[in-house]
Amino acid sequence: MLFSKILLAYDGSNASNKALERAIGLAQATPGAALEVLHIYDYPRFFVGDGIAPVPGSVNKEFFDLAEQTVEEARRRIAEAGVEARIEMRQGAPAVLILEYAKELGADVIVIGSRGLGAIREFVLGSVSHNVVQHSEIPVLIVK
Repeated sequence: MLFSKILLAYDGSNASNKALERAIGLAQATPGAALEVLHIYDYPRFFVGDGIAPVPGSVNKEFFDLAEQTVEEARRRIAEAGVEARIEMRQGAPAVLILEYAKELGADVIVIGSRGLGAIREFVLGSVSHNVVQHSEIPVLIVK
């Protein structure tokens, strides 16, 4: 069996949707494979001087609601493809949580979308997919 546990990091972006299609294809091509989907969301932080300004609860609720909508979209598309998957939603730093979850699951591969950032922006900002590739102990499939 090629991969028995496939972890898809899904954020609802165009690249992430392409990664979703690829992960579904991998799961369909591997009888008995488990597809695990992880959506990471975070709440905004507003820095004022050396401190963090409080964020209204209504703003945090909007971010959580958007995360739930993103997960439901993934669930719908996976069901349409006739694939079974477990979908998890976690809050925090994406690259760290993806790597932790992969280890927790005993995943064989991580499928993640490329954001298509230019080399300079990626160098300055550090993209999630770049960080996952650099620190993963298992294969990472980046879908463009």
